[in-house]
This record gives sequence, structure tokens and C-alpha cells, in this order.
Amino acid sequence: MTNTLALVTEDDPAWQELLSELLRDLGLNVEVASELESAIALIRAQPHRLAVVDLSLGGSDHRNQDGLQVLEALRRHDPSCISILVSGFATVEIAVAALKEYGAFSCLRKEAFHRGEFRDLVHRALASSPPTSTAAIERAQAPSAHVLLVEDDAGWRSILTELLSDAGHTVQTANSFGEAWGYLQRKRYHLAVVDLSLARASAPHPNLDGMRLLEALHASQIPAIVVSGVATPEDIEYAYSEYHIFACLEKQTFDRHVFLCTVTEALQADHRYEGCPSPLTAREWEVLQLVAQGLSNKEIGQMLIITPNTVKRHLKSIFAKLDVHTRAAAAAWAIQRQSQHRPILHPPRLSA
Repeated sequence: MTNTLALVTEDDPAWQELLSELLRDLGLNVEVASELESAIALIRAQPHRLAVVDLSLGGSDHRNQDGLQVLEALRRHDPSCISILVSGFATVEIAVAALKEYGAFSCLRKEAFHRGEFRDLVHRALASSPPTSTAAIERAQAPSAHVLLVEDDAGWRSILTELLSDAGHTVQTANSFGEAWGYLQRKRYHLAVVDLSLARASAPHPNLDGMRLLEALHASQIPAIVVSGVATPEDIEYAYSEYHIFACLEKQTFDRHVFLCTVTEALQADHRYEGCPSPLTAREWEVLQLVAQGLSNKEIGQMLIITPNTVKRHLKSIFAKLDVHTRAAAAAWAIQRQSQHRPILHPPRLSA
């Protein structure tokens, strides 16, 4: 279904009413925000077809330019949305910046506002081709995948499902640990997106059922991305070190583009790790190749963003699986197989 949702970001009640009325008359459903924070929250919550943004959201403070930050949020989080900047104080320089730097479709001065001209402008904006969406970009870059989404919040489940589906992936949703566990027994997934806190009748308060699920995903060598609003730094560190999650994204600072890029990186990484020599896991093969390059545990940890103790645990497992007792013997085993398996020396990682 075509998106018919519009956003009006305006702190003046009279202009809120006027712009909302005109947009509704054109068949659009309208959301209204009167300041920067609420506008960004609405932008992150769901995509919009059109946004009409006032430059100044500071009441009587005519120097306020929060509207430009709203345009930037639209550019980052909802790039398919067409934006129109309105203002009674915009200079030529600001108008040019809005058009060139923030991708606004047009700029209107309030003192020259005309209902009929505004309607015509909106018609032209809606008829124009929107910018290439983030989802379309990711669809072209990432292979289609089967993704298990484990999230008990209906709103977040809807947002993440829409993003993954628009990117061309097949999504199976689960609301609880038990439901997700059942799906894992019946099907192989390329990726899992997991919330750490999952509601259940026996534990209605925040829990870490998702952490238990990460253990099963790690054992099945299914890459996992955590999207959570309750994880502590200790929880995140534990998830990285013990279950080797690919990434952890916080709901409080969720960015649609970052999420889609992370999904793409995780799937591409999983694809590159396919076929690592048995009996090693993908991460063990990764560590062993760095050992074969002569790197120390500290250097390996820095490259893979894990602790030296985690490297030691991987090496202990590698030695046991290969029935060797020294780094030299393990390295020789790796070198012997590098002619059959392409080295993975620089795994994909998220930018800081």
C-alpha cells in the first residue's frame, strides 16, 4: 500500500492547523510535532511520504534553526520522504543549504504563503520520484536471506519486520524464547535479530531470555544482531565475548540506515565464512588464520574486537579439535588449508 503519512513539524498552533488541514484535504494522514525531539521520534517510528518542516521551532527565538536538524533526521532515517521547508526567517543561504545539503524539495516563505500554490507544490512533490531508499540500496547489496526476528514489543516488531522485508528478506517473527526455539528446531536461518528482554508469563518483568537464545544461535553458527533497550554494558560485553554476536544496537539511538547496513554486513560476513574447514567454527578459523600470520593474542583481540581471554578460549578449543598442543602446529594446519580456503584476515566490523 502506498504510504500516505505526512509529518508537519511546526511550533505555531495556527500554522499547525492550517498545514494539517491542507494536507488532509489532499488525502494524506497527518502527524504533528511541535519541537525537534518529538519530530525525530515520529521520524524514527515509521516512514512518511511527505514532511512540511518549519525552520524555527524555538517559539519567539527567531535564531532557532531546529528545522534543519529535522531535515537531517529525515535524510538519515527516512530518505524516501519528500521534505518542504517553510519559514518566516530563512535567508537565501539557508534556503540553498536546505535544498542542496538536506535534500529539501522546496522552500516556502510564510509571508508569501498561498493555499493554492501550496497545494500545487504538494501535488508536484508527491508526483516526483523519491530519492532511492535505504532499503532499495541494501536490497541491491545484500543477498536475500531468511531472518528470524525475536521481539516481544509489537511496535518494534512491526518496524524491524518492515525494514527487513523492504530489503528483500524473508522474515519469521517470534515473540518469546520458546517460540523462537521452536523455529530454530525446524529451519535454518541466515541471520537472527534478537531483543534481550522477552516477556513470558513466569517473568513479566524485564528479563534476559534473549541471552539464552544467543547461546543457541552461537551453537548453530547463526550470526546474531542484538536490538535492545535494556542491555547494560556488562550484558553487551558478555554477549560479544561469549556468544560472538555480530553487533548490538540500542533502541534509544536506533538508526534505520545503520540497522540495514549492519544486516548487510552480517549476511556478507556469514557468506564469506561459509565453508571454513571442519571441525572449526567460523570464528575459530578466523582466529587461527591470524595465529598463522604470527599475531599475538593481544593483537588478535584488537583486530577482532574481543578480549585476550576470549582469544585464549578459542585457541584452547582449536587445539582440542585439531589434536595439537602448540601454536606452531595449529598454524601449520591452517597454512596447509589456506590453498583451499581464502584467508579472512580483516573481518567486517562496524564503525565506531
